[in-house]
Amino acid sequence: MLVLGLARSGKAAAGALARRGVEVVAADRELGNDGEVGLLDGIDVLVKSPGVPRDAPLVAEAEKRGVPVWSEVELGYRLLRPRLVGVTGTNGKTTTCELLGVMLQSPVAGNVGRALTELDGKIEPGARVVCELSSFQLEDVHELTCEIAVLLNLEPDHLDRHGSFEAYRDAKLRIFERAETRIVPRGMSLDGIEFSADDELPAEPLIRGAHNRENAAAATAAARAAGIQEEQIAEALRTFPGVPHRLELVRELNGVSYVNDSKATNVAAALRALAAYEDEPVQLILGGSRKGEDFTPLAAAIGENVKSVHLIGETADELAQAIPQAERDGDLRSALAAIEPDPGDVVLLSPACASYDQFRDFEERGEEFRRLVQNLSA
Repeated sequence: MLVLGLARSGKAAAGALARRGVEVVAADRELGNDGEVGLLDGIDVLVKSPGVPRDAPLVAEAEKRGVPVWSEVELGYRLLRPRLVGVTGTNGKTTTCELLGVMLQSPVAGNVGRALTELDGKIEPGARVVCELSSFQLEDVHELTCEIAVLLNLEPDHLDRHGSFEAYRDAKLRIFERAETRIVPRGMSLDGIEFSADDELPAEPLIRGAHNRENAAAATAAARAAGIQEEQIAEALRTFPGVPHRLELVRELNGVSYVNDSKATNVAAALRALAAYEDEPVQLILGGSRKGEDFTPLAAAIGENVKSVHLIGETADELAQAIPQAERDGDLRSALAAIEPDPGDVVLLSPACASYDQFRDFEERGEEFRRLVQNLSA
């Protein structure tokens, strides 16, 4: 087998195959150029990391030769044969997965954190696993089957990769292929068990925001479908603190709350963050790398409670066109230095953009924000 892409999931896939005695050829995605198609000689399957686009030369050549292309989660499913509770959607996947993991008392793997193949040798066949599934992973599934498949929402994202919202949507909806039970948002005209933010829950979630109540409702519906008792669901809702980089309160200093929402890598996620703090004065930090989104809805949602907007990264010029009152600060350090908060303010990093212009990923961006904030003096 050829494993293309040697980030976390690619390394995990290669390791799981090697443990089974499978001969593995591993190549980083930078090798995927026209001069490397010889790597496919004698290969029966190409396992593609999610960061590798489908139009990469090695992938295109594999398809031309009739070599099957699998995502890492497809390989993980075939190796582990778990009972998957799969979760996809534009926003809220990680929070919902981690909450479901607590409700089900099951391991969580997939798109963020631990790769599915990292569970190789750690679980028995038939064990239940909660798996976060991105559109990039779902592009290349063939046998992967979810015992319970959850779709949280669908809004424009990754248009730079998929080319159109329709292609992005089609990739997301592949989670329902072969699924035994479907959990779907109310009002989307999809078959399945419906949920909404207004659902009656066995307990109110600890984490704030209407969007997180919607995530909690989806997790509750999935847990009930899995046969989990109401009190176990309620205990998870009452105690689950959320996950890093998602409306994460990193510090309160002089009456000011500093909130790390670095995972808000698209406009829809930033809109949810603004809604969560609509009754509080906000100093907002936006910007990052491009994903082909329209910033007009974001500009329209900036209400009177937003005292200032600070722009960073390569999208600063585009954001400034949509939000002319914003200040261009360039980077996180400069943005924090420019903000003069009053007691009661919320300094909110909710970029509405990806992070690849200045950071390795959204985690590194969030960690840098946390570090800078911790170094602020009283």
